[in-house]
Amino acid sequence: MPDIASRVYNHNFKLDPIVRSLLDTDVYKLLMLQTIWKERRDVPVTFSLINRTTSVRLADEIDERELRAQLDHARTIRLSKRELIWLTGNTFYGQERLFQKEFLDWLKRFSLPAYRLRTEGGQYKIDFEGSWAEVTLWEIPILSIISELRSRSALTGTGRFELDVLYARAKTKLWEKVLRLDALPELRIADFGTRRRHSFLWQRWCISAMAEGLGEKFIGTSNVLMAMGLDLEAIGTNAHELPMVEAALATNDQELTNSPYRVLEAWSRTYDGNLLIALPDTYGSTTFLKNAPAWVADWSGFRIDSKEPLAAGEELIAFWRSHNKDPNDKLLIFSDGLTVQTIEEVYQRFHGRVRLSFGWGTHLTNDFRDCSTKPNDALRAISLVCKVTHANGKPTVKLSDNFHKATGPASEIERYRRLFGTDDMGEQHVEV
Repeated sequence: MPDIASRVYNHNFKLDPIVRSLLDTDVYKLLMLQTIWKERRDVPVTFSLINRTTSVRLADEIDERELRAQLDHARTIRLSKRELIWLTGNTFYGQERLFQKEFLDWLKRFSLPAYRLRTEGGQYKIDFEGSWAEVTLWEIPILSIISELRSRSALTGTGRFELDVLYARAKTKLWEKVLRLDALPELRIADFGTRRRHSFLWQRWCISAMAEGLGEKFIGTSNVLMAMGLDLEAIGTNAHELPMVEAALATNDQELTNSPYRVLEAWSRTYDGNLLIALPDTYGSTTFLKNAPAWVADWSGFRIDSKEPLAAGEELIAFWRSHNKDPNDKLLIFSDGLTVQTIEEVYQRFHGRVRLSFGWGTHLTNDFRDCSTKPNDALRAISLVCKVTHANGKPTVKLSDNFHKATGPASEIERYRRLFGTDDMGEQHVEV
């Protein structure tokens, strides 16, 4: 493993660009991209950076020239022959040749498209516009670029020995978390921390520590490049952008309310009835389950993203039982802002009642609270997202189970809430 403190102290752009490969992304982006490429590739969309931690003025913390340099560098990257061979021959979720030849032929010529950047009220406004298939892969690189540039800015001027102490404390803190998690028998946990990581090198260290400390309990990483480099499973499902775009394309209220289920049908077509994990909360989990066709209960499981996790797990177990399905045959994936304490609580509630898995993100790869010998709030992770904001000229909307995570124009959010309802939605603090 590299000496992270030395690399930070002697930072060199050529040695440590933030984005090093198009595979330095979450595998769910590639899985979704294949569905998009087959079903909706030419739909014009806009993705936008959204800083939900408005108290942090990104434009004051990150130099615009450095930001543009990293964005421009990311646009120069193409898939290498080695990466294409790995994507072609690797087994994902027990499936061989999950990525089709025609899709990979298109992907090998791909590069990230142009961006639009401006500053407004101390925040960077960054938009990516174009066809859906061309634009969607910007989501993870822009988030990791912003997050790492914040980390670098926060550590500017820090001495070599202070950096040693900082990273030693962060390593100790993480290892103590790993030991707590290792006390949970039959735990299944993966790294989901790419988008808000402290840095590329730190994420790699965290993944390696998890693999050594947890053994078979650590089931892989969402990061494709690190899965390839560390010989791990690439773990991922799908995300909100699929139903958000499908909803925006609806021509009437009936099509809108049916849009979450059309997305699942398209996903199933792409993967021949495999990878059947649903994300129910785009327009409210309770409404999704209440109106779901019976075949949704046949899917393998659900990923819980924005609802209070204990309530969400109980709701989904009740859903399966109402359809005469055994929850022990089903999978629940918890992935929203997980801390060790949350993982322990969820595990104790549901272990033995359902198959459990955890996707551990920001509190794995960017938890430097109290690690500096001097007060440094700039090392605290923020709630940063990159969402699809327009599709085919119309604004997109996500309601979420948490009112604080809703995105879209206020008038459209209200219209969607009238159609989908607000059953069992509420307000929860959003830290990351």
